Amino acid sequence: MDLSVITTYRCNSRCSMCNIWKHPTHPDYEIDIETLRKLPDGFDYVNVTGGEPTLRQDLLEICGTLYPKAKTLEISTNGLRGSVLEKVVRKYPDIKIRISVDGVGETNDTVRGERGGFEKKVEAMKRLIAAGGTDLGFATTFQDENIDEVADLYRMAEGLKVEFATSALHNAFQFHKNDNYIYDRVRVAKRVEGLVTDMLRSSSVKTWFRAYMNLGLIAKILGQDRLHPCTQGTDSVFIDPWGDVYACNVRNDLLMGNLRLQTWEEIYHGLVAENVRAQVANCPQNCWMVSSAKTAIRNKHVAKLPKLAVLQWVLWNKLRVTLGRPIDFDRYIDYSDVRRDKRVVQRRSYLTKPDKKQLQPAESRRYVQVGEFFNR
Repeated sequence: MDLSVITTYRCNSRCSMCNIWKHPTHPDYEIDIETLRKLPDGFDYVNVTGGEPTLRQDLLEICGTLYPKAKTLEISTNGLRGSVLEKVVRKYPDIKIRISVDGVGETNDTVRGERGGFEKKVEAMKRLIAAGGTDLGFATTFQDENIDEVADLYRMAEGLKVEFATSALHNAFQFHKNDNYIYDRVRVAKRVEGLVTDMLRSSSVKTWFRAYMNLGLIAKILGQDRLHPCTQGTDSVFIDPWGDVYACNVRNDLLMGNLRLQTWEEIYHGLVAENVRAQVANCPQNCWMVSSAKTAIRNKHVAKLPKLAVLQWVLWNKLRVTLGRPIDFDRYIDYSDVRRDKRVVQRRSYLTKPDKKQLQPAESRRYVQVGEFFNR
């Protein structure tokens, strides 16, 4: 199974689609090394995330604790502190690093509230390449503001010979937002088609399957049902900075236990977890994120292999692209079925005038309620 550890809600980005930075955790109450040592060995994948994990002074020690527990250890980062990441990569060359970039130049800086952010990210990536990193890449979130530059970002990643991961706007309790909706769903979805085709032209098998993941994002952007049922709480869970274990980072009612107060076995195999999984099976949220999508497309018998339908799609459309034939997207996506949102709030940039931060308390209630939301 996969695991995401949200090490902190402190963040030095001020993204328009995420208000984590407005509600930073206090360093004294963030999950500690002793708690992380309670995790068992044998995870397929562990993601060290945030907030911004490079703001943890003990990031190298966190990696040293989690590295032996997973086949793949990832740091999801904004890439603004390249020197910190370089120290990690020099000690663990095969650690997976994904730097978030949401546009080229000024677009990224405006969306993410990062003055000079784009240049810092590119510089950090080159620094990690020079340090000997073997699993590096960029990650972007599709939205109206950057969709016209996604192809350029992909080409930049290809030029640097690093990976390119994608997601789309969505709502989640940890973001403290409920208005992450795309303004023009059809326009954004159509632009993703070109990326799917480009990815299938790649010589990387992993990138072919990322093309399929982006097909799922087209459906999600249009507001259609996800391609495969969600398996959160079974194949993947989240741990927040206070040690609370959630099935996912979207619904804060799917709490399975607390790693500080319980053992992993008590949490994962307990009655509460069973009830949470039953709720996941009937969850109305229609998410398609890397954390839930990649586990959902796995073969249930051999986790390293995809489901047969996914494999067939990839091989068939790889063949079409190789032969110079277009992908028949209308065969897979119904563009007449588009969700119409009653209210879409214009996202604001915090590049020049950020809001005040509100330190999150050590006690519960930790997540600010911003009203109901529905990922569709």
